[in-house]
Formats: sequence, C-alpha cells, structure tokens
Amino acid sequence: MAESPKKYDIVIIGGGPAGLTAGIYTARARLNSLLVERGAIGGQIINAEWVENYPGFAESISGIDLTEAMHQQATKFGLETLVAEVTGVDIKGEQKVVQTSRGDFTAKAVIIAGGSERQKLGVTGEAEYTGKGVSYCATCDGPFFRDKEVAVVGGGNAAITEAIELTKFASKITVIHRRDELRATKIL
Repeated sequence: MAESPKKYDIVIIGGGPAGLTAGIYTARARLNSLLVERGAIGGQIINAEWVENYPGFAESISGIDLTEAMHQQATKFGLETLVAEVTGVDIKGEQKVVQTSRGDFTAKAVIIAGGSERQKLGVTGEAEYTGKGVSYCATCDGPFFRDKEVAVVGGGNAAITEAIELTKFASKITVIHRRDELRATKIL
C-alpha cells in the first residue's frame, strides 16, 4: 500500500535568502513548514565571499555565514528542510501536492522562492569545458586560475563581482560585454 504524503501547513520551494526568510516567518508563526531545496541551502549567495549590503550587518559577512545564520534561525523555530528536486506541484483543491525526488508532500499553501541560476552563453564548447577552464564561480574556482589570463563575460553586478574576486588570482582579467558601458553599479 502506498504511503500517504506527509502533511504541512506550508511548503517552501527554494532555500536561498527569500525561502529561508519565508521559513523564519512561517515557522515562527507556528505553522508546520517544510523548505525544499535542490542544491545547497543558501542558494547562489553562498558563493559570495563578502556581503556588504544586507540589512543588519554593519560589517561584511560571507554568503555562507549569512545563510547559515538564517538557516539556524529558521530551524530553531521548527522549519524542516529537505534537499530534493521538486518535480511538480498539483494545486487543485484545498491541499496542494508538492512532488519531489524524495516523495510527495501536501500543504495548505506553497511558497515558490525559486531564485535564479547563472546565465549560460550557449557557445560551442561551453558545456564540454565547464569545470575544465569554464567556470561560473570565482569564489569557488579562482585559485585554479592563479597567474593565468582570464576573461569574464558580462557587464552586470554578477560579472563584475566575479572579475573583482579573480584579481586575487589571475595575472590579467578581460571583461567582455556587449554594451557601450557596464550595467554594474558604480560602487563595483
């Protein structure tokens, strides 16, 4: 006989800062809450060496430390977390069913805090050379490029932040972008 899905008041899809914040609020409100994240709890911000613009932190804090503190705060109030891929959501009727790679869960409400992913270029060789010279995380992979000439593609905040991070390692950095000026904030 098939096991019936575990029931929650709230299922939160996504474990980045938005999902963790939702988890803090729902768990603190004594709602039986589950957060489902397919990767590392914390989302992309865990790749940030230093976060200087998060309210409440006058000094810089690493992305990992920031999201770990958020996760601890949420679980202190009773938030459950699960690392799994969400494969579907059935929103018919009173109970919503969240289907995951680790089973199904029902909830009265679902919060989707899906975050974002790094934009890929879609050029020949990109997938083949990912992890072999093509990288999407300077904080993670910067040491592999010590004393090498590297190129960073993009002119927004993410690209320029990555380029700045690479200055600790690379001998030369070239920023390639398609506009006549960078879109990144001036402080960067």
